[in-house]
Amino acid sequence: MLIGLKNLSLRVGSTVLLDDAQFSIEPRERVCLVGRNGAGKSTLFRVLSGTQASDQGEVVKASHVRLGSLAQEVPAGDKGNVYALVARGLGEIGDIVARYHDVLLHNPNDLSKLGKLQAQIDRLDGWAMEHRVQTIVSRLDLPAEADFESLSGGMKRRVLLAQALVSEPDLLLLDEPTNHLDIPSIALLEDVLLQYPGAILFISHDRAFVRRVATRICDLDRGKLTSWDGYDGWVKGKEEALHAEARQNALFDKRLAEEEAWIRKGVEARRTRSAGRVTRLLEMRRTYSARRNLEGDAKIVVQEAERSGKLVAELKGLSHDFAGQPIVRNLSTLIQRGDKIGIIGPNGAGKTTLLRLILGQLQPQQGEVRHGSKLEIGYFDQLRRLAEDRTAVEAIGDGREFLEIDGQRRHVITYLQDFLFTADRSRVPVRVLSGGERARLLLAQLFAKPSNVLVLDEPTNDLDMETLDLLEERLVEYSGTVLLVSHDREFLDNVVTRSLVFEGDGRVGDYVGGYADWLRQRTPPAEPARTPRATAKAAPEPAPVVIVPTPAPASRLNTRERRELDALPGRIEKLDAEQAALAAQISSPDFYARPREQQAAAEQRLADIEHELATAYARWEALEALK
Repeated sequence: MLIGLKNLSLRVGSTVLLDDAQFSIEPRERVCLVGRNGAGKSTLFRVLSGTQASDQGEVVKASHVRLGSLAQEVPAGDKGNVYALVARGLGEIGDIVARYHDVLLHNPNDLSKLGKLQAQIDRLDGWAMEHRVQTIVSRLDLPAEADFESLSGGMKRRVLLAQALVSEPDLLLLDEPTNHLDIPSIALLEDVLLQYPGAILFISHDRAFVRRVATRICDLDRGKLTSWDGYDGWVKGKEEALHAEARQNALFDKRLAEEEAWIRKGVEARRTRSAGRVTRLLEMRRTYSARRNLEGDAKIVVQEAERSGKLVAELKGLSHDFAGQPIVRNLSTLIQRGDKIGIIGPNGAGKTTLLRLILGQLQPQQGEVRHGSKLEIGYFDQLRRLAEDRTAVEAIGDGREFLEIDGQRRHVITYLQDFLFTADRSRVPVRVLSGGERARLLLAQLFAKPSNVLVLDEPTNDLDMETLDLLEERLVEYSGTVLLVSHDREFLDNVVTRSLVFEGDGRVGDYVGGYADWLRQRTPPAEPARTPRATAKAAPEPAPVVIVPTPAPASRLNTRERRELDALPGRIEKLDAEQAALAAQISSPDFYARPREQQAAAEQRLADIEHELATAYARWEALEALK
C-alpha cells in the first residue's frame, strides 16, 4: 500500500464530507474518484496531500512515498517560460537546470556562468534530471521557450501536468485533468497516463477518459467511499447498490410508521407497552434522523418556443481569417430545424468564431449566411460570464420573484432547487460558487427562457456524471436545433446527428453522426515523422489537425534509417561518457589553474555535447516512432 485512510472523518460546517472512511491505493493502480459536485472529492485530495487536517482518523502512508499533484484551477502568479515551470517540479536541482538551459540558449558565450552551473549540476548529479525535463517537454509537445502567462488555459494545464510528472512521484493526484483540454490533448494525456509507472488517483467526469484510463473506481457518496472494478463495473454496481438501498429504506420506513402508530394508541394499548419495544422505537428514530438520503437529480426542463422555420441557417462559400490564419475556407452547408450539430476541433481552431458566423454575430470576409424565420436562440457561453456580486436568485429572476416555466408560475428559489441549489446557496454571491454550481446556474439561466435554437459552447466542464446524463436526455428529446461545441467525446456521440470538424488549414468537414462516426468516415491523416523541437523562438504554428492515436503500421524505416537507428545507442553512450569526463575535469580543483584557452575549449565542447545529445535523443525518438 502506498497511502490510505483509516477510520477518517471530516465535517465542513454542517456537512459530513467523510464518515469513517476507509481507503487505500496500491502501486501502479489508476483510481478514479467520482461523486456529485460538492461531495468532497477535492477535499479528500487535500487530506491525502497533508494540506488539510481531519477531525478524526488517520492518513497512513508508506515510508518515502512521494506525491505529485495537479490542482483543478491554474494557480495565479506562476511566471517564467515553460521549460523553467516544468523544471520547477524538481525543486532545487530543477531551478539550477532551468538557469543552465536559459544561459545555454540565450548567452552561450558566458562560459564562466555555464561552468559554475555545470559544476552545481555535477555536484547534485543532475544531468539525468536535465534529460528528464527535456523528455517530458518533448513528450507533451510543449513550447519550451514560450511565456507561461501567454498560453491558453488548456496549454497551461499541460505545463502544470508536466511539472507534476517530471519528479516521477510514486502517487500522482490529478484533479479534473481534462478540463479545458481539446480532444488531441486528452488523447495524448491518456497515452501518457497509461504508460506512467507510478500510481494515479484522479478526479474526472469525462466518461470516455475514465473508461480508458481507470483500473478502479472509488465512489464518494454522502461521506462513504466504495470501490468498483472499472467504469462499467461501477455503473452496474452503483445502480444495484442504490436500488438495494431504496428497498431497505422503504422497509425501514414502513416498520417505523407501524411502530409510531402503535405508540400513539389509546390508554388500553399503553397499559400493555413493552419497554423493549419502546427502546427499539427510540433507536429507530435516532437511525432515521441520522440517515443521509440520496440527493435528488437536477430536474432540467427545456422550454421550447414556437417552432422555427424549416431553414435555420444556410452557409454559402463561407471564408474567414483571423490574424492571417485561415479559420474557415469555402464552407457551404445547410442547417435545418431539428438538426443537432457538433462542432469539433482543437483549441484555437476557431470553433467559437464559426458559431458567431453562423449566428450572424460576426460578418464573414467572404461568402454569405442566410437565416430562417422565427429563431429564438438560447446561448450557453463557455466563458461562463456571470455578474460576480449578484446572487443566483438575482441572476435568474433579474428582480422578479416568479418565473413562467413551461406554462406554470414558479418561484425563483423553487426553480433553482431543480438545479440542486438549496435556499441558502441561492442567496450567496456568484463569486463563491464552485465550477459545477456555476455551470448549473448557467443552465438554469439558459432554460428559463423559451428557445428553438440552443447554442452550447463547452457546457460539460465541471458537471457531474448524473447531470451530464440528464442534460443528454433533454437535448436528445429537444425538438429544436442544437449547435454544440464540446471536447467530451461520449457526450458528442450521444447527442449530435451531424458534425462539423476542423481538419486544418481552414478545412471544415461535414459528417453524419458524432465523434466516433467521424473517426470511421474520415480519411486517416498521414502521420509525419517527428522532428526535434527548435529551441529558438518560432512563429506560431497554425491550428493542428485533430489526431487520434491509431494502431502503429508496419515499420516504415528504409535501410539507411535502420542503420542510423542501430548506431544511435552507441553514439549516445560515447557522448555520455565524454560528457561525464569533461564534467569531471571542469569540476576538479586544478581546472581553473589551466590556461584560459584550455578552459574555454573544454566548456565549449561540453556545450556542444549537450546540443548533440539533445539532437541524438530526438532523432532516436523519431526513428523509434517510425519503427
